[in-house]
Amino acid sequence: MKDIQNEKDFRNIPLNKVGVSNVRYPILLKNRENGLQHTIGTVNMFVNLPEDFRGTHMSRFIEILGNHANKMNLQNVREILEDMKVILKASEAHMEMSFPYALEKTAPVTKIESSMVIDCSFIAALTGDKNFSFTLGVSVPVQTLCPCSKAISDYGAHNQRAIVNIRIKSKKRIWIETLVEIAESASSSPVYPLLKRSDEKYVTEKAYDNPKFVEDVARDAAIGLNKLPEIEWYQIEVSSEESIHNHNAYACIEWRCRENEAE
Repeated sequence: MKDIQNEKDFRNIPLNKVGVSNVRYPILLKNRENGLQHTIGTVNMFVNLPEDFRGTHMSRFIEILGNHANKMNLQNVREILEDMKVILKASEAHMEMSFPYALEKTAPVTKIESSMVIDCSFIAALTGDKNFSFTLGVSVPVQTLCPCSKAISDYGAHNQRAIVNIRIKSKKRIWIETLVEIAESASSSPVYPLLKRSDEKYVTEKAYDNPKFVEDVARDAAIGLNKLPEIEWYQIEVSSEESIHNHNAYACIEWRCRENEAE
């Protein structure tokens, strides 16, 4: 059959990225406890297209993804990119994925276990033979209690849910669970999917005894990440959905290892 995509193009315009986007696909991931977790990834896969090629073969992206989906590991993403380059005859390959990741949470007093889903993502690229980059991201819900409100109020203090977004580049594997723990430890209190009354009392009082501005959460999360020498770059964003204001409070920190500053 005639292969239209392989036809020559004479407009002399290369394309930075061509491929498939918003592909929902079942994948299997390893967790920190050496178990396996089934989830659904929303995937973008792209390669560059030289100026003399009319198009790429879209079906091959799905074939490559299918070949790796049942052994998906955040550490084997480079293998997927290498396959994309070889099979699609490209010099650059890019892959992005967002996926829900379930963690078992234990209530602080009753010790009842329940599942909490964390939104995760990664962005990866392989350009040339050796230039590989991988950025892992997590979005962690937490609780913050306002230090100012506590200081000026005769009783109580306003508190709310906040989101801690952490993105990292690292030399070695950093588990999603580790990043979630750093975000939660930096907050006034973690949040839980299931709380009984004794748990709710504990969480409420813990937050009251541990007031945090978004600035505090960002800095304390940075301290936690700074203890991991394998991290080369990170960005922390904290957004608090203020309960008494008609706006969010926001803080951001970005850090890069000095030896990588020239990159």
